[in-house]
Amino acid sequence: MKHLRYLISLIFTFGLILCFTPPALAFCGFYVAKADTRLYNKASQVAIARNGDRTILTMANDYQGDVKDFALVVPVPTVLQKGQVRVGDPKIMERLDAFSAPRLVEYFDSNPCAHNRFYEDRAIPQAAPAMKKAGASRRRNSLGVTVEARFNVGEYDIVILSAKESGGLKKWLIGNGYKIPRGARRLLRPYIRQNMKFFVAKVNLQKFQSNGYQFLRPLQIAYESPKFMLPIRLGMMNSNSPQDLIVYILSPKGQAQVTNYRTVQIPSNQEIPTFIKGEFSNFYKSMFQNAYTKEDRKVAFLEYAWDMSSCDPCSANPLNREEMKKAGVFWLDDAPNPGITPRRRPPIRTPFPPRSHSVFLTRLHVRYTRDKFPEDLMFQETSNRQLFQGRYVLRHPYTGEANCQAGRKYKQSLPRRFEKEAQTLAKLTTWNIQDIRNKMKLDDQGTTPWWQNFFKWLKFL
Repeated sequence: MKHLRYLISLIFTFGLILCFTPPALAFCGFYVAKADTRLYNKASQVAIARNGDRTILTMANDYQGDVKDFALVVPVPTVLQKGQVRVGDPKIMERLDAFSAPRLVEYFDSNPCAHNRFYEDRAIPQAAPAMKKAGASRRRNSLGVTVEARFNVGEYDIVILSAKESGGLKKWLIGNGYKIPRGARRLLRPYIRQNMKFFVAKVNLQKFQSNGYQFLRPLQIAYESPKFMLPIRLGMMNSNSPQDLIVYILSPKGQAQVTNYRTVQIPSNQEIPTFIKGEFSNFYKSMFQNAYTKEDRKVAFLEYAWDMSSCDPCSANPLNREEMKKAGVFWLDDAPNPGITPRRRPPIRTPFPPRSHSVFLTRLHVRYTRDKFPEDLMFQETSNRQLFQGRYVLRHPYTGEANCQAGRKYKQSLPRRFEKEAQTLAKLTTWNIQDIRNKMKLDDQGTTPWWQNFFKWLKFL
């Protein structure tokens, strides 16, 4: 009997861990939708895996057009050789996006009469072309441009350049068949002053077509530098309208922050009307635009910060060990400790990677324009492991019979709760409050004859 009581206690405790209860009268929530990068027409994605001065950068561009016109020019802190560049797996960016995307969750109120206490309207807690040797490929010319390295990776022809002045670099690029937009000379100048190199890529059409590719795959580069930054100013040459950038930063420590602009948490953990379940994309775009405007359009929004070993609620399973390595996480060590012979044990089946190999994921969303983001993004790693997610809550009311005092209290509280949800939604999105009420059918409650509600509640006495 003693063992039985212990087992029951253990099961109960484990249940609490798996399913912490939001309000007193609600079941555990589950994920129903997510706001991913497909919401945005001009969204670029970058994954940065960094530990110390070592960085693996994965760039997934959103280029739309003829691949023969594609050219990528990225300032990099050091000269890169072929071994430091590879073509990445496009599915990895999709996995990072799915795992970290702002999510919508829903809860269902249980029968208030099944609880021996009054309903408490408490806030939901925050959830928790030939190959040449590098030396032979170097050449100088009157333009002050040096070809530091030239090689091919996958469907890309890569050139690493250094330059003495921006006008010469621009002329070199144009003379070698690269289409450079207006204003390039002015934007290239600061990188040359910092003695940065230029990673230049264009598509090798023969290889692209022979392999049957439909889309350009992401490029992944590895380098070592104390500079923890992401150049965004060159990207502004391609568009006069705001551009969305999603940055996934993977670190063994904790959250990453932008140092030269404010990092602000996206509005989160708000209870909103249930009809948003069918309009989540419109809601999130409106909510983000409103928050972006309120912050004067010059902040980086934190949309997600979580240890990769878990999630709650999960919009997708955490990346497994193999996927994290494909995302650039290079500090996962497969080798056993020296001098220790591991004993054979049955494999433990779990969707989560082992906690002993810490990977903390930060998702930052930056909407930038030339006037509000005059500088490139500068980052820093921190030891802050506080968990955060963009999370929006739907609470479905209990619709069954509630013939008890607690039930009456619960029913009487619903109009006030619905109105609060409507006002919250209007505040988050700037949508018209009356349109929201109409969708929620709140006006119907005001037109109900007074005697109908009286007689309805009288039968409970």
